[in-house]
Amino acid sequence: MSSPTSRLTLRWRLMLIGLAGSGVALLVGSLVLATVLGVAGRRSLDEAATNTARDISLVVARDDIPDPLPASGAQSVQVLDASGKVVAASANADRLTALLRPDEVRRARTGETVGVPGARAGESGRLRVVALPVTRAGERRDSSTVVVAVQSDDVEHAQHILRTTLLVVAPLLLLVMGLVAWWVIGRALRPVERLRAGAASISGQGRSERLPVPAQSDEIQALAVTLNDMLDRLTHARERQRDLVADAAHELRSPLASMRTQLEVEQRVGGRTELTDGVLADVGRLHDLVEDLLLLARVDSDKVDPSKAEVIDVPTLLADVSRSYAGGRVAVRVVPSTAAAVAVAPPIELRRVVTNLVDNAVRHASQEVVLSCAAEDEDVLLVVGDDGPGIAAPDRERVFERFTRLDTARDRDAGGTGLGLAIVRELTDRFGGAARLTEHPTVQGRTPPGLRVEVRVPREGSPRVHHHVADDI
Repeated sequence: MSSPTSRLTLRWRLMLIGLAGSGVALLVGSLVLATVLGVAGRRSLDEAATNTARDISLVVARDDIPDPLPASGAQSVQVLDASGKVVAASANADRLTALLRPDEVRRARTGETVGVPGARAGESGRLRVVALPVTRAGERRDSSTVVVAVQSDDVEHAQHILRTTLLVVAPLLLLVMGLVAWWVIGRALRPVERLRAGAASISGQGRSERLPVPAQSDEIQALAVTLNDMLDRLTHARERQRDLVADAAHELRSPLASMRTQLEVEQRVGGRTELTDGVLADVGRLHDLVEDLLLLARVDSDKVDPSKAEVIDVPTLLADVSRSYAGGRVAVRVVPSTAAAVAVAPPIELRRVVTNLVDNAVRHASQEVVLSCAAEDEDVLLVVGDDGPGIAAPDRERVFERFTRLDTARDRDAGGTGLGLAIVRELTDRFGGAARLTEHPTVQGRTPPGLRVEVRVPREGSPRVHHHVADDI
């Protein structure tokens, strides 16, 4: 799974999608606006020129041509005969040279607007020219041509200003829209973030842990209500399962104790046999399993009580635990601590953590189990190491699951109940600690064989202790 910093958040994705859509809409809208205004401006010029040509053609048809020809604004008007010579012109038009060449006259007479350089009329920029065929009195049909030219600089200049304005305004508008989208999307996603934070804070320990329900009636509120209903169903199912395990384990204690007593009496009266020894060992393992199940059931059902946490001298605890293994198959040795290592945790639970780890280490060690501790910034680091076969890196997290036993631990005589490390994880999580498996540090380029278990317990005076307690209260 990618980390939050390595992926785009939903807020960023929504904003980028919105900006992309807005940017495309602005681009298309700007192009359409510029095109429509340009076409409208040129069409307006052409219509004005065409109207002027019609008016002049009426005068020419009556052979009553004034001198000069009337023209409005910046229009230039010429009347050409059949050979293309200028026979009449407006005051601002050339009386000697026609604006249009013969091929351009033929195109213009068909209704096409012809663009020509303004230099032909002594003007700058471009000219748009329309032409209208007309028949003068005494001439053959449509032998003359009325030519009207108008400057298009104003339209082109207006289009240039529009394009420049759009290029400047569009980015600013996108920026404003981005800020508005960031605020609106953030406000809309705020309930979702509260749901996420609430879900992340649910530890599964408390029965009343639920997600916050937004006040506004919308889809997010419906989602929160639905998720809380699901949590209720999961909690009830878990409670039923936990009660079943606890009841079954509790009911098994009496018959197991009776069986154990009868087997021990049989050994004393009739002597020890291979059968009674084997059955007694199985009863002992079954008794340990029942006790572990009862402990896990209590851990699942009980809420953490901060009042049970006490100040514990970890070196003293390690020394007390190691003495109970004196004379065993494997030596259990405690490395003296060079500094005070005082932790805050429930004494019974921390002792059970150490005992489970030492039991597991003794079961797999070849010759020695070493216990040590050290005070760090906010924690006391408690280490249990052995010189056994160790555990492969891919399995070091899996062994904390309940009833997990690796292939090397499946021997009936050596294997445990499969709950020892699960209990360690549950208890350390309860009092704000952490447990992990690792290998021994490398010494002179060589990694010693075996397994190293590191347990971090909140240190006295650590801010984490107060935070943990406050969360539980």
